Amino acid sequence: MRRIAVDDPDDPRLGDYVRLRETSLRRSLESEHGLFIAEGEKVIRRAVEAGYRPRSFLLAKRWLPGLAEVLERWPEVPVYVADEALAEQVTGFHVHRGALASLHRVERHTVGALLGARRLVVLEDVVDHTNVGAIIRAAAGLGWDGALLAPRAADPLYRRSIKVSMGAVFSLPWARLADWSGAIDLLREAGLQTVALTLADGAVDLTRFAAEVRAEPRRLAILLGTEGAGLSARWTAAADVRVRIGMHAGIDSLNVAAAAAVACYALNP
Repeated sequence: MRRIAVDDPDDPRLGDYVRLRETSLRRSLESEHGLFIAEGEKVIRRAVEAGYRPRSFLLAKRWLPGLAEVLERWPEVPVYVADEALAEQVTGFHVHRGALASLHRVERHTVGALLGARRLVVLEDVVDHTNVGAIIRAAAGLGWDGALLAPRAADPLYRRSIKVSMGAVFSLPWARLADWSGAIDLLREAGLQTVALTLADGAVDLTRFAAEVRAEPRRLAILLGTEGAGLSARWTAAADVRVRIGMHAGIDSLNVAAAAAVACYALNP
C-alpha cells in the first residue's frame, strides 16, 4: 500500500478531489482526465468490484482498516491519508463518510448491446444528477435490464448520481445515445415498444397498460423526460404508447425519479 500522509490542501497530488461541489468544473476536469469520484466505503467497494480501476484514494485514517483488502489489491495506487478538516478544504464540503476514491472512467456498455434487452429506461433530458441516480437505482432494484441516456442527460458517474444510486450505476448497464433525434426509431427497429410517460392528452392509465402487458408480454422502453417540461413533443409524438400515472388530491404528476420507480414496478417483467 502506498500510504502517503498529506497536510496541505493545495498539494497538487490531490487535484482529482478539488472542489467536488462545483458541477461545471468537475464536468470539465473529469472529462479531461477520464476519471470519476466515488464516496463512502460501500460505494468504493462496489466501484472496484464492478471493474473500475482506481487512480488514488483519499481517506481519513479510521477508514484504512475497513478498506484494507481493497487497498491491498492495488498496491501501486497512492492512498492519501488526511484528516477530515483538510479533506473538507480540498473538496469544498464535509466528507462525512471520510472516504473518497478517484477511479478511471471507462465505457463498459454500448447502445447496441443494450438494444437487445427486454426492459430499458430511457432518459431524455433528465439533467439533475440526483434524479439520474435515483432512476438507475429504481431500475436496478426492480429488475430492469439497463438505461439509455440522451446526449444532454446528466452523468451517471458524477459523484452525486453515484451516491444517490447507492452504487447501482456500477451494476445496471447503461450507455449514452449519440443521436437524440433518431433515438425512438432506433428503439423501435430493435423491437422495443416505446412507452412515453407523459401528461399529454390521450395518454392511457398506467394500470390499464400494465394489464395489457401482462396479458401480452412484449419488450419495453420507458421514455422519461426532463424535470420541468417532461418529454419533448418529438419523443412524445413518436412513442408507440403514451401512458400516465393516475393522480389524486389535485396533484398532476410525480417527480421524474418517483414516476420512473412506479412505472418500473407496474411494468416489471
